[in-house]
Amino acid sequence: MTSAMIYRDALEYFNTYPETKIIPLDPRLKAALDAEPSVSLLCQLPVAEFRAARERMMLARPRLNEPVAKVENRTIPGPVGEIPIRIYTPQGQGPFPVVIFAHGGGWVVGNLETHDDICRSFCYRSGSMILAVDYRRAPEARFPIALEETYAALRWVAEHAGEIGGDATRLAVAGDSAGGNLAAAVALYSRDQGGPRLSLQVLIYPVVNYGFDTASYYQNAEGYGLTRDVMIYFWNSYLSSPADADNPYASPLQAKDLGGLPPALILTAQYDVLRDEGEAYAARLRQAGVPVRLTRYLEMNHGFIGLGAVFEQSRRGLQEIGEALQSAFR
Repeated sequence: MTSAMIYRDALEYFNTYPETKIIPLDPRLKAALDAEPSVSLLCQLPVAEFRAARERMMLARPRLNEPVAKVENRTIPGPVGEIPIRIYTPQGQGPFPVVIFAHGGGWVVGNLETHDDICRSFCYRSGSMILAVDYRRAPEARFPIALEETYAALRWVAEHAGEIGGDATRLAVAGDSAGGNLAAAVALYSRDQGGPRLSLQVLIYPVVNYGFDTASYYQNAEGYGLTRDVMIYFWNSYLSSPADADNPYASPLQAKDLGGLPPALILTAQYDVLRDEGEAYAARLRQAGVPVRLTRYLEMNHGFIGLGAVFEQSRRGLQEIGEALQSAFR
């Protein structure tokens, strides 16, 4: 099937929110971007300084602070040492379904704190337990370590869910950006290894392909936060060798067979370099017979899901994710 046929097929299930097809970047986002230091300049700093600066910016965002019953930090065994995790437990009576969450940040930036508000919202809106993984970051830990640690968290939950009030028969993976890459790769890896069965994969503006030549990469190359040059920097930081670019566990869009994967919810943003590859992945999944829901959020740029305290579209995205998890676990 040609790429043109794939995109035409995608139109049968493709949605946008709002419904208007052409709409500019929200002016409040434009003003915020203009006020922030350029990520393209920040990534020229030493890695530790880049992380600190970027994470300060992320932590300065307004928060929804949606209620959860309990938050617990602990560590679990991993392939190269202990893995810090954070478990969010919803109100109500368990056992609860469990979502393994991998944070975004280009595999280089981000941690449990930067994505705490998102995880609280997922927990509150889905009624699910969220297990956030503080995987080792690049460039100190390159592919496939982050993938292996995220998969180790999934395996740990499948074996120990009862100890934390979870239900090992109702599991899902989720992630934003580079975390969306890890969630998609874990779904592939678990299928291939005969690992735990997943009810859903939630991919929020995911990185799914090593390649910088889609229309969205050129249309949104500069001026919308995440730039084309920054994505090149992130990929160069993450991969262990050039050959890894074709590995489907690094670039899930390169997988020859996507059949047998769990159903997917994929969210993309209109003004995001990653928009087209996320939507192409949705089309490939559907072509392989995997149930898919895809929503492109208009007016929005990369990272919008973390702005629920400001934007209605962000809250709509959080609600869409919560409802999809509820439905999958029913």
